[in-house]
Amino acid sequence: MSANTSLPVGLEAIRIKGRFGAHRYLVLRRLSQAFFLGLFLLGPWFGIWWVVGTLAGSRTFDVLPLTDPLVLLQSIASGHLPELTAFVGAFIVLAVYALIGGRVYCSWVCPINPVTDAAHWLHDRLGLQKGWQPKRSARLWVLGTVLVVSALTGTIAWELLNPVTIVHRGLVFGMGFAWVVVAAVFLFDLLVSRRGWCSHICPVGAFYGLVGTKSVLRVSAANRVACNDCMDCYAVCPENHVISPALKGKSGHTPVILSPDCTNCGRCIDVCAVDVFAFTHRFDQRVSEAATQAVDAPSEYAA
Repeated sequence: MSANTSLPVGLEAIRIKGRFGAHRYLVLRRLSQAFFLGLFLLGPWFGIWWVVGTLAGSRTFDVLPLTDPLVLLQSIASGHLPELTAFVGAFIVLAVYALIGGRVYCSWVCPINPVTDAAHWLHDRLGLQKGWQPKRSARLWVLGTVLVVSALTGTIAWELLNPVTIVHRGLVFGMGFAWVVVAAVFLFDLLVSRRGWCSHICPVGAFYGLVGTKSVLRVSAANRVACNDCMDCYAVCPENHVISPALKGKSGHTPVILSPDCTNCGRCIDVCAVDVFAFTHRFDQRVSEAATQAVDAPSEYAA
C-alpha cells in the first residue's frame, strides 16, 4: 500500500513541488479562461475593440474571422447558408482544436468550467454521493438532438440554451437571468450528477471531443513505473476513465492518453508527486527505461 494513501488529495505534491507547482496548470487554465473572456469584454466594457463578437463568432483586429464550428453546423442544418468568412473562421478553429485536442476548449477556454470545477470541489468537501450518472454517450445524443432541433425549427437551437452564450450576454447587458443559468449548472453538478454537465450533458464538449480524436497534443504516463497508487490523478481528473489504459498498460502498451474525452487540463501532472505524467505528442511512445525493465523482467517467484 502506498505510504501516502491517507493524505488528502494533492498534499504530497504540495510538499514536494510547492503550492504553485502542485497547481501550476490549474492556475494557467484560470488565467487562460480569464484572458479569452476578457478579450471579448474589452470592447463592451472599455471600448477597446480588438475582438468583436463572442465565442460563437468573432473577428479579431477586423481581420481574423473565427467561428464556432458547432454554430456553423447548426446554421447549415437550419437551412441558413453562412457567408464565406464563417466557413473560413470555422476551418481555422477546427484546425487548431484538431491539433491541440478538441476538449482543450472545455478546460482552457470555456468560462463555465470554473463553475463546474467549483461544484466538484464542494461536492467532495461535503462528501456527497456521485448521484445520477448517465452514460457518457448521452452528450452525443444531446449533440445529435441539437442538430435535429435546429433543422426542425430553423434556428441555431443550442445558442438559446448555451450557458456560455448566456453568461457572455449577461456580462455585457447585466447578469440577471444569467445568474439563474450559472446556479442551475452549479447545483446540477453539486446535487444531481457529479461532473455531470461537462462529462455527460454538454453538446459542445461532445463536439470538440470528436474534433480532437486524432489530436497531436497529449498527456503521457511515460514514468508510470514510479506510480505509487496514491490515486490522486483519478481524484482530480474530470474524465478519470481515460487514465488507466496509459497508466496501467503492460509492456508494449502506449503510455499516451489517447482518449478524445481527455481535456488536457494538466491536473494529473499537477498532483502527481512522483512526476508520472507530462505533456507530449501522440507519437511519443517512450516509456522510462526503468519502467520497461520493471515490466519485462521475469519474476523470481514465477513458476
